[in-house]
Amino acid sequence: VQLQAFGGGLVQAGGSLRLSCAAAGGTFSRYDVAWFRQAPGKEREFVSAMRWNGGHTYYADSVKGRFTISRDNTKTTMFLQMNSLKPEDSAVYYCAATSRVILSAVRIASSYASWGQGTLVTVSS
Repeated sequence: VQLQAFGGGLVQAGGSLRLSCAAAGGTFSRYDVAWFRQAPGKEREFVSAMRWNGGHTYYADSVKGRFTISRDNTKTTMFLQMNSLKPEDSAVYYCAATSRVILSAVRIASSYASWGQGTLVTVSS
């Protein structure tokens, strides 16, 4: 599956952004999906994930309560609603997808076979 992320931008601290990731070329409804982010000089880190049927969601502790992952299988698109943004949320955000990932590997980047190109989020203080 090919993924394309968009929706990033510049926002002030405390503001909101909604990232989208459009999928094409695969059976999106069968994929587990996730968002990761990478700040300059840092490793890529897990943000959030959702099972193929939307039945389970997972969040990094740093974003829990502020970010919400969702998906629309009819439109083959996934989303990341980001509220109460902080400067430390600034990073390139990547969407990812793969067929069934085991629970212990949900937060591991190498578990995901397909990646979007990334969209830059900058939060100013």
